[in-house]
Amino acid sequence: LQWSSPPEAIERFKSQEIWFPPPQFYELCRLCNFSSLRELHKFSSDRALEGCERWLPVMLNASDGYIQLLPGDELYPEDPDYTGEKEISMSTDKKIEDLMEEGSVFHRIVIKHINNLALFVNIQAKYKHINPLMINSDCSDYNSRL
Repeated sequence: LQWSSPPEAIERFKSQEIWFPPPQFYELCRLCNFSSLRELHKFSSDRALEGCERWLPVMLNASDGYIQLLPGDELYPEDPDYTGEKEISMSTDKKIEDLMEEGSVFHRIVIKHINNLALFVNIQAKYKHINPLMINSDCSDYNSRL
């Protein structure tokens, strides 16, 4: 067991010392918005009664990786299968780079391989939530002291 700040955990993920799935990567990137626990607590208290949204990531298989689509992304299905009864499979022969160049409304996690994740978010978060910092696990471009 080891305590790590969100940026330290992301660095350990990038160096393949640890691994965590895309939802945890997303949340750690969201935590990088806060410079202290006090700031995080204030944010949490201020938006506590605003509500929340149920999310279901939808996987899009591309020719060179995967994209987890999240609500609000332009490629996210209008009626996602929350129960697993429909088995929606989305795939394309396009490369991730082409899909990114063609798009403009993003709420997605791009997965090139198990330790190469990148967040792309340019939508307005609902319920006064805060978007994660857009971090690519291949480079360091964030600033948090949490």
